[in-house]
Amino acid sequence: MAKTRVQYVCSACGSVQMKWLGKCPDCGAWNTLEEETVAPPSAARPTMMPVAGGAAALPILLPEIAVDGLPRLTLANRELNRVLGGGIVPGSCVLVGGDPGIGKSTLLLQMAAEVAESVGPVMYVSAEESAHQIGRRAQRLGIKGERMHILSEVVVEPILEQIESLRPALVIVDSIQAIYSGNSSSAAGTVSQVRDCAAALLRLAKVSNVPIFLVGHVTKEGSIAGPRVLEHMVDVVLQLEGERFHAYRLLRSIKNRFGSTNEVGVFEMSEAGMTEVPNPSELFLAERLPNASGSAIAVSMEGTRPLLVEVQALCSGTAFSQPRRTTNGIDMNRLLLLSAVLSKRVGMDLSDQDIFINVIGGMQIDEPAADLPVAVAIASSFRNRPVAVDLAIMGEVGLSGELRSVGHLPRRLGEAAKLGFTRAIVPRSALGRRSGDSLPTGIQVLGARTLHEALDLALTQG
Repeated sequence: MAKTRVQYVCSACGSVQMKWLGKCPDCGAWNTLEEETVAPPSAARPTMMPVAGGAAALPILLPEIAVDGLPRLTLANRELNRVLGGGIVPGSCVLVGGDPGIGKSTLLLQMAAEVAESVGPVMYVSAEESAHQIGRRAQRLGIKGERMHILSEVVVEPILEQIESLRPALVIVDSIQAIYSGNSSSAAGTVSQVRDCAAALLRLAKVSNVPIFLVGHVTKEGSIAGPRVLEHMVDVVLQLEGERFHAYRLLRSIKNRFGSTNEVGVFEMSEAGMTEVPNPSELFLAERLPNASGSAIAVSMEGTRPLLVEVQALCSGTAFSQPRRTTNGIDMNRLLLLSAVLSKRVGMDLSDQDIFINVIGGMQIDEPAADLPVAVAIASSFRNRPVAVDLAIMGEVGLSGELRSVGHLPRRLGEAAKLGFTRAIVPRSALGRRSGDSLPTGIQVLGARTLHEALDLALTQG
C-alpha cells in the first residue's frame, strides 16, 4: 500500500526537491522551498480530460483546422476591451493580478454585470468573501445582476460541477490562491494546489468554451504569487497597477495570446466603481501650471495609444558632498545617464545639485522617447527658465549628446495637435527618414540634431 511522502517545492520556479534546502539549486532563490505532503494516487481521482473532448485527441491537418471559431464577447468598456485584444475570447483563461485593494474585484464585478445583461448568465465564485459582501458591493455600484450567480466555495470540485451544470457565459474565480482540491492534502495557496486548481479550471474552459477569469495575489515585489508556471498555463495575464491613495489605475497586458502585450487601459476609481478614462492625456495635463520652470510635456506610446504626460524636475543646491538623485516614474539609471550627458555635453554643473524627477499621474515611462523631455525639464529647473506651454517634446538622448529618432512619430504628433499643442521638438533624423505617411497638420515640427540645440529651442519663449 502506497504511503504519503513529503516533498519541497520552490515557490519561485516550481522545482521539486526531496529534502529542504536553504537555497533552491535550480533558480538560486533563498528560503523559497515549501513543504508539501503528497498523497498516494486515488482510484477516484479524476483523469486528465482531453481539450477537444471525446475519448482521445487525434492529430489534425493544419489546412483542416477551422479558424473561424466563436466570436469574441465585445465589451462596452473600451479600455478593458482594448487590453484584452478586442474582447473576451470564448474558452480563454485570463489571470488578473494586482495589489490588495487596488480594484480587481470591483472591475471584474462590473464586467460580470455587463456580460450578464448583454450575453447570458455569469458565475462569480468568491472564495475570500461571503455572498453578503458581494451583494453589498454590487448595491454600492448600482449593479442589479439579475443573471449573476454568486457561489461562495473554496473546493474546486464543487465549483467545476456548478460550472458544468449552469454553463454560464463567463466565470470569475476570486481568487485562485484561496481555492484547493479535495484530492490533495496540501493547504490552499501552496504551489501544487494553485497549479492543480488552475489546470482543472483551464481544462474546463477549453472543453466548454467558457471564458474564465482568475484573480491572483501578488508578492511584495509586485509579481503574481505562486509558481511562474501559472502564468505559462493561462492565455492572458493582466496586471492592475496604481497607488491605493490615487484615483487612477492602469491595466497592463503582460501576456496575451489573442492580442498585443503593449496595450494599457486607464481607469479612475470613484464611488461608482472603476470608470474608464477615454482621454487620459487631457486628464494628466489638466492641473499643469503654464509658466512653472522644470516642467516638460512628454509624448509616450503605451501600446498603440500615444499619451501626453507632464514630466517635472526640481534641481536644488545641496551642502553635502554626494547629491541626491530621486525618481518617480522613470528608471533611476536613466536619470544618472541624462545627468552625466547634461554635465559633459551641455556644460551644466550638476555636481552640487539634488535632482528630483516626477511623472504626473502615477505613470511609469520606460521608453527612450522620454529622455529628451526629462533632460529639458532638468535644464529648465536648473536655469529657472520655463518651457513654452505649447511645446511637446520627444526623443532619445545618446551618450554623445545626439538625438535619436523614435517610432510612431505621426501618431505622437497627432495626439499633441489634438490637445492644442502647436509646436513639437523631435530628432532631426526622424524627419529625414520620413516616407509614406505624412506628418499631421496644425503643429509646427522643430528638428534638433543635438541635445544642446533642443535646449535652445525649448527654453526660448516664442
